[in-house]
Amino acid sequence: MNIALIGYGEVGRILAEDLRAGGHPVTAFDLKLPSRAAEPLRAHAAAHGVTTADSHAGAVRNAELVVSAVTASQTTAAAEACARGLPRGAFFLDFNSASPGAKVRAAEHVSRAGARYVEGAVMTSVPPHRIRVPLLLGGPHAEEILPVLRELGFSPEVASPRLGVASATKMCRSVIIKGLEALVIESFTAARRHGVEGAVLASLRETFPGLDWEKQASYFFQRVVEHGRRRGEEMREAAVTVAEAGLEPWSASATAERQTWMSSLAEAGIFGARDDAAFARSPDWRTEADRILEHLGAQMGGAAGAAAESATGTRRG
Repeated sequence: MNIALIGYGEVGRILAEDLRAGGHPVTAFDLKLPSRAAEPLRAHAAAHGVTTADSHAGAVRNAELVVSAVTASQTTAAAEACARGLPRGAFFLDFNSASPGAKVRAAEHVSRAGARYVEGAVMTSVPPHRIRVPLLLGGPHAEEILPVLRELGFSPEVASPRLGVASATKMCRSVIIKGLEALVIESFTAARRHGVEGAVLASLRETFPGLDWEKQASYFFQRVVEHGRRRGEEMREAAVTVAEAGLEPWSASATAERQTWMSSLAEAGIFGARDDAAFARSPDWRTEADRILEHLGAQMGGAAGAAAESATGTRRG
């Protein structure tokens, strides 16, 4: 089956590996591919026999199935760009973590091109499950694509023939999951600074005895350090989903800010270089918390020094 992948990030590359292992021709496009920094992406594609395209339309031109796995903010734009080259009757599986409203708008672009839009809601982290990650499908073509995806190795389930149901399920879940990540990072880093992490962990173990808080915290820190930018975008879509229900999305919006803030720290290099094998790979969350506190201490020290210089009218030489 001719398959096009739109987005060649972590999810796109995992799908490419599994689909190519099944013998399917795969063409990929990512906005980053033309850049010099995308050499690892091009090398990965070459190693797995994935053809790279120079545009959305070029990638989908001969596709029977298109999988869109871009950042949440690009959901509708990617569908619109692909629509210019979509063959009539092709399936367009939207993997993106976007609000129901964004999925409806994306579907309009695809449908006008004569292709079959299916929303997909990925219900847990992709890496452990790979192509078999639990996947909720939605829309009028969800039942049609079900046997196709199962044959390819996916693990799908139809949520509803109505667009937006699968995505609402995903987004409301994300308010909890991504929010818990943000809460743990904020709580545990502050507890580390105050020297009370032992007492906090003991209390959490007593209240939630079934959860390994040490292991979970380390996993949360690692995932947010590596993918905070994408998670932040997803949580902005979750905030839109909450707002579409008539609620003020205080929690979702705050989570988006914390996730994006962590990504900014990672991009600034406080967790090490991204090509370093030790980057965000510590089995102990305290390593990452200490890096954050060290960074904040330097910032506070710099701010205090600047304030003192301003007050005394002096400058450092």
